[in-house]
Amino acid sequence: MLSTALEPKRGLRRRSDAPELMDTDCADFEDYRRCLSDLTRVNAVTLTHRPVLAWLARETAGLTSFCLLDVGCGHGDLLRRVRRWADRRGIEARLVGVDLNPWAGRVAREATPAAARIEYVTGDVFSLRLEVRPDFIVSSQFAHHLTDEGVAAFIRWQEEHAARGWFIGDLHRHWLAYYGFPLLAYVARWHRFVRMDGQVSIGRAFTVPEWRVLLAAAGLAAADAEVTWHVPFRLCVARRCASR
Repeated sequence: MLSTALEPKRGLRRRSDAPELMDTDCADFEDYRRCLSDLTRVNAVTLTHRPVLAWLARETAGLTSFCLLDVGCGHGDLLRRVRRWADRRGIEARLVGVDLNPWAGRVAREATPAAARIEYVTGDVFSLRLEVRPDFIVSSQFAHHLTDEGVAAFIRWQEEHAARGWFIGDLHRHWLAYYGFPLLAYVARWHRFVRMDGQVSIGRAFTVPEWRVLLAAAGLAAADAEVTWHVPFRLCVARRCASR
């Protein structure tokens, strides 16, 4: 059955503010672990990390080392992909993930080999004390959890803390993704929170014009950041900082 997260009359014209079950109803660690594990599978099937790795390849051209912070790191699968990517290219990378939920850090540490040398921190990114200013700040499927004001604040925070650039990877609010994802999740037999929250997340996501408004609210001109669409139904916002 499809979720009724969106008001019928409003449809997908405006983003939803419906809460996600994983944020409100998950009270058991093992259940949370299974949910994060299935989200990793969703990311693999839907090629979630491909855009950020392509961007990172461009931005690290000529570098022998860099520091990267992943905001809302969840299971840590993006950071593990970045580690493998950097190792294959002989680039020394300091990788740090931060997540508000302490269970996420626990799950990510258990899923990450010690040899991967990834640090996981629990806390609110807006009050995070960074020992080293990261060259790059990335996030994957994090922005749609925030209010519009929160996204603008997050963009400003990245502007203040990223030395070389930042990248936001998120969903595209589109009817085909909204009605198609529950079918994919049902066939794949993903966790019930993933099946239901996936559609809610798409309803909470943004369109290209909305990203332009959010960038302007954060004090950036249209030419300051690149908004791109990627298969399947991903919108990514990338910025090369002036201090580079």
